[in-house]
Amino acid sequence: MSALEELIMKAKALQAEGHTPGQISDELGLSMETVTWLLTQQKGMEAPKDVHIDWTTIGSHGTLLGDMAMMMLKRFLYLAEEGSYSTGEVPDTVVGIALSGVPLATLIAAEEGLKLAVYLPAKHSRSETPTGSLSGTFSTITGQRCIIIDDVVTTGTTLAEAIAFLRRHGATPVGVWSLFDKQGVREIDGVPIHSLFAISRLG
Repeated sequence: MSALEELIMKAKALQAEGHTPGQISDELGLSMETVTWLLTQQKGMEAPKDVHIDWTTIGSHGTLLGDMAMMMLKRFLYLAEEGSYSTGEVPDTVVGIALSGVPLATLIAAEEGLKLAVYLPAKHSRSETPTGSLSGTFSTITGQRCIIIDDVVTTGTTLAEAIAFLRRHGATPVGVWSLFDKQGVREIDGVPIHSLFAISRLG
């Protein structure tokens, strides 16, 4: 079975379990366009150019996940030492993008003694007019300097949405940290993006 056939099977299995296309997009680290193609495979429609990143080996093992979160944190500390962040940009709150950003954000917040907030993207909503929201179980963000944590920068749409949400609710997003960047972006709406790994497609 080819890697593409495996992805089609995974996408359809997640759909059968009740996942929305947005959730499937997050689970597989693929754009919504790619997920739509995987689920429908419309005739004559060429497969989107995308890169699948499978990091389940790390994500399914608590210790390895913790190591990866600490690598993200150390990268920030190095940047702070170099002067890339000013004292006024030191975060008060870590905002995890649901789903995959939340465990990383939790580990980082615990290590640094920071507050933890969880952002639920609009693409996870089942309402007719989907909007993003903040989970009421975790910290509020008003007046907070926030670092946003996600696993993969796929198109940047969810991050732009989260940044706008934070600003509308009186928070200051000071940076985005991710494991993988598939877009090669350095910033979104003036907020710097710092990824551990940049994924590049050649040709």
